[in-house]
Amino acid sequence: MLNPTLILALHGTRSPRGRAVAHSLALRVSELLPAPTHLAFADVLTPTVGQVAARVEGPLVVVPAFLAPGYHVRVDIPDQLARAGRPDAHLTRPLGDHPALETVATRRLRQAGHRDGDALVLACAGTSDPHAHAALDRTARNLSRRLSTPVHPAFAATADPPVDRQVARLRRAGHRRVALATWLLAPGLFHDRLLASGADVVADPLCPDPAIAHAVLDRYLEALPALTAHT
Repeated sequence: MLNPTLILALHGTRSPRGRAVAHSLALRVSELLPAPTHLAFADVLTPTVGQVAARVEGPLVVVPAFLAPGYHVRVDIPDQLARAGRPDAHLTRPLGDHPALETVATRRLRQAGHRDGDALVLACAGTSDPHAHAALDRTARNLSRRLSTPVHPAFAATADPPVDRQVARLRRAGHRRVALATWLLAPGLFHDRLLASGADVVADPLCPDPAIAHAVLDRYLEALPALTAHT
């Protein structure tokens, strides 16, 4: 079997900085992968996942570059693939539970000036999906073990608690400094909200970092045995 085509599926953003990061990540993945690589978007931008899938022939792997298994991963992208006539495409797990991403988040936090003793918030985009909430809680627990300190999830949109309220709550609890571990792939509106939250330390988004492209490659490689078994 020829190497399956990869669709790298991102959410989409109106931020020029976020779009640049998306294209840079896709380029880096294409340099690592000996197979056709296409960038597509679940929302906001085109081409959509469905549009790209409809014009690709042969075996297809879709890697959702999302940090939790929310609506787009569990419902929207599968629906787009079905409407495109590609229910045979292999949709991998999202990137969020790949250990490399937690390593990058920790590195970004230290680069931003996190100190031992800072109150620590895992700053996420936001979701109303209970599966995504459970995954983000696991990420917070993992970071807590890595950093030997409590980690409090909070959200830039949609969900409670909002990041700025979580920061204020921790200050009322007596913490002199509050740091945000940014759980976002790219800059844009949500990261701007983190910067305006009143935290003392705000880590940069996870991209660009070579480890993210390698995590995408790992997801692609995980899919190959299943595709081979059905050919």
